[in-house]
Amino acid sequence: MYSFRNDYSEGAHPNVLRALAQTNAAQTCGYGLDPFCLEAAAQIRTLCRAPEAEVHFLTGGTQTNLVTIDALLQPCEAVIAAHTGHISVHEAGAIEATGHKVCAVPSPDGKVSCEMVESVVRSHSSEHMVIPRLVYISDTTETGTVYTKAELTALRRCCDSHGLLLYLDGARLGSALTCSGADVTLPDLASLTDAFSIGGTKNGALFGEALILASPCPRFRWHMKQRGAVLAKGRLLGVQFQALLKEGLYFDLARHANEMAQRLRQGLEALGCPAAWDSPSNQQFVILSNSTIEALKTAGYEFETDHPEGPDRTCIRLVTSWATPPQAVDAFLNSLSALLPIR
Repeated sequence: MYSFRNDYSEGAHPNVLRALAQTNAAQTCGYGLDPFCLEAAAQIRTLCRAPEAEVHFLTGGTQTNLVTIDALLQPCEAVIAAHTGHISVHEAGAIEATGHKVCAVPSPDGKVSCEMVESVVRSHSSEHMVIPRLVYISDTTETGTVYTKAELTALRRCCDSHGLLLYLDGARLGSALTCSGADVTLPDLASLTDAFSIGGTKNGALFGEALILASPCPRFRWHMKQRGAVLAKGRLLGVQFQALLKEGLYFDLARHANEMAQRLRQGLEALGCPAAWDSPSNQQFVILSNSTIEALKTAGYEFETDHPEGPDRTCIRLVTSWATPPQAVDAFLNSLSALLPIR
């Protein structure tokens, strides 16, 4: 049938593969210092209206988070994150393995608020404790929610008042920037954060993330090298981002993923299965009976289970991608309809 498990099940957009094939025989220097990476970095600085920003290309989201956070922090400094944050639950303790504690705070919607930040700062006031120094957020969040410009502006002010850095994990940034009601732009992120990433892995690339350092981070490439993040064939990353950024393809792909998610959401609501919470992005969460979930799996559909809702029901996550066809969404809804009680 079809997998709604994640947004990186497919390989890459044809334009990306075509660009890689067309440049395959080109000889360049290595380690991301090639013309393809340099041009892609210049494109990103232009899109962000941040001519002084550093742009680095890394292979994956966890690697990007680990290298960036470790490079920005001193040994006794810690990270503030939502309890659902990727670095809190999905990176096998990668941040802690670098010697930096993650101060995870309960969040009702996956976002980090000023109140959450201030509660951590207040509770870490002794030399016997770590020093909160960086706020980690993601957009979209792990629950599919999206930050508004007002929320990011408030966080920036909060961080400034406490001498904190603000880092945004943009593994699904395309979805966040193109979803309905979005009011945040790349220039906004360049001015409101100290660092943020633009995810390619989950939006049409074979692999790769672009990291934008809006604030200086001395010797960042040394940190990359020490953590195994300097790719000898770095030009493979530059070529892919060039292809994704050409004529706005990156945003078109993300917009398609969001549209398929909303098609899915509207169909679920029509079947009497409303979303578990409001997510305007390409991640949708719905609560179904355990028997219905098992029947969908037997039919060949794949998805993640998020959390149980009592003994007989479970919240599942359905993720659409840049490559999700409308027919796959409609087929899933038809299969689900056949499993639900007649109303």
